[in-house]
Amino acid sequence: MATRALSLTLAPTPFLAISLPYARPLSLPPERAPLASPVGAPGYPVPGFPYWSWEAPSPGPSKRGNTQDTTSQRGEPVPVEIRVQQGNITQTAADAVIVNLFEGVTQPGGATGALDARIGGLIRRLIAAGEFKGRLNETAVLHVGEGFPFRKVVVVGLGKSSEFDAERVRQVSATAAQTAAKGNVKTIATIVHGAGIGGLDVFTAAQSVAEGTLLGLYRYDKYKSKKDNGDGHPGTPEQVLIVEMDGGKLDTIRAGVQRGVILAEATNWARDLVNAPGNELTPSELARRAEAMAREEGLECTILGREEMERLGMGALLGVAKGSAQEPKLVVLRYNGGGDAAPVALVGKGVTFDTGGISLKPREGMAEMTSDMAGAAAVLGAIKAIARLKPRQNVIAVAPCVENMPSGTAYKPGDILRAMTGKTIEIDNTDAEGRLILADAVAYAESLGAHTIVDVATLTGACVIALGHIYTGLVSNDDGLAEAIMAAGRKAGERFCRLPADPEYKEQYKSDVADIKNTGGRPAGAITGALIISEFIDKARWAHLDIAGTATAQKARHYLVKGATGVAVRTLAEFVCSL
Repeated sequence: MATRALSLTLAPTPFLAISLPYARPLSLPPERAPLASPVGAPGYPVPGFPYWSWEAPSPGPSKRGNTQDTTSQRGEPVPVEIRVQQGNITQTAADAVIVNLFEGVTQPGGATGALDARIGGLIRRLIAAGEFKGRLNETAVLHVGEGFPFRKVVVVGLGKSSEFDAERVRQVSATAAQTAAKGNVKTIATIVHGAGIGGLDVFTAAQSVAEGTLLGLYRYDKYKSKKDNGDGHPGTPEQVLIVEMDGGKLDTIRAGVQRGVILAEATNWARDLVNAPGNELTPSELARRAEAMAREEGLECTILGREEMERLGMGALLGVAKGSAQEPKLVVLRYNGGGDAAPVALVGKGVTFDTGGISLKPREGMAEMTSDMAGAAAVLGAIKAIARLKPRQNVIAVAPCVENMPSGTAYKPGDILRAMTGKTIEIDNTDAEGRLILADAVAYAESLGAHTIVDVATLTGACVIALGHIYTGLVSNDDGLAEAIMAAGRKAGERFCRLPADPEYKEQYKSDVADIKNTGGRPAGAITGALIISEFIDKARWAHLDIAGTATAQKARHYLVKGATGVAVRTLAEFVCSL
């Protein structure tokens, strides 16, 4: 049968490589551009700064492999190609093919039934023997003999059809791809799971297959000298084929896959940042990677250094940074898609390593504090996706980047810091630093005209105690905003639990010597930590996402591989697109 295919090349694994406008300063080559310099675009000058002019690249291959932050997890570009292809899954040449089965089905139909007939009823025999029941994320691997265009068949369980939705498509797509990738597998072919079941449309099903597959195949093994699954094989395919028989659905599937790839790539990019060790990802390096991404995606970029922040009076952010030899950075990226409309601001905590400062953390678990910049990674990943999805909105991503270290110059309990707004803060605990850097960051975002501010932070252990590792905590001063974020989360497969924000909680962080303290004690710590941030916002509607329990996974679970999850990237992108 003749085939029609859309080829989307992903580099680095499993990232999408497409040619997009990029920017470079005319006065300096990109690699020598000073981090504290602004990047702007004609018509969008940064107040008080000159702006650089932009150039669009001539048509050609992506520049992605040329920048350090966009090499693959293996240390060099390793392209993975995803193709949407018209054809019959039973005749598709691949190392492994993936089909599915709902729980309780005894006679496979559709593509699964056709494939079962082709391989002599092996799937029906598994069912009859009670060895495969179709439970959610259950898998069976069938190795076929000579005479077939594929070497093995992976059957994945979809669970109960009455409970099927887009999130289950993501999960089973990840589980099936991970199972299929074991061994010496270079090409995987799969069908679109579950379109038409439970009201799930073809576009959403295709998007979810792409998201789940690419999120599930993510690996961070940059520092491993032996990069394999333990069987001598890499464990990451070179190509994933999404096969559809009905030519009338191809355009819809292509569009869904493209959106899914954009969101998955941005999430995996953020995962790379969070997984990077602290000696690699310093505040300056995080700023450099944000700048490189902005240049590549056609975003404006301004990066403030210590002197600029001192002029702006950012005493809270600079106070946290005092103990470290690493210079703090404030990253500001802009996406301009909404004309003259006021922007939405996404603000993310970027503590690249958190010792707790003078209020030193216990030794146990401190190595995990390289992930304390997951909020910054989330907002940077979100605006990366937004730049490609092109919603008609103006968006600002703000990431305050610091280290929190103890030293002779570090800020101390009992100190009083003055924030950008002029409000003073008594330091009760130097390990409550995230709210301090976010205080100046949200104030700066509002000074840029933001009417809506969403901050994201690994803020409190109290949120982990309250919600565990399933739900992200949400605090907001606006019911409509809170519901819009939770709705976007449902679309992205990320769960949020709204916590109360009654004004009585503010009594807990009153200070006798300053305007407020930086902690409110142990009771309701996730709430008071969030409300302290809100003290530095004047009129904007605001929401806070506490991702302390969801930023990393201690154990792999479908597309949430062990390590960084990239939580909130897809939710924030979906939220902006819904406005």
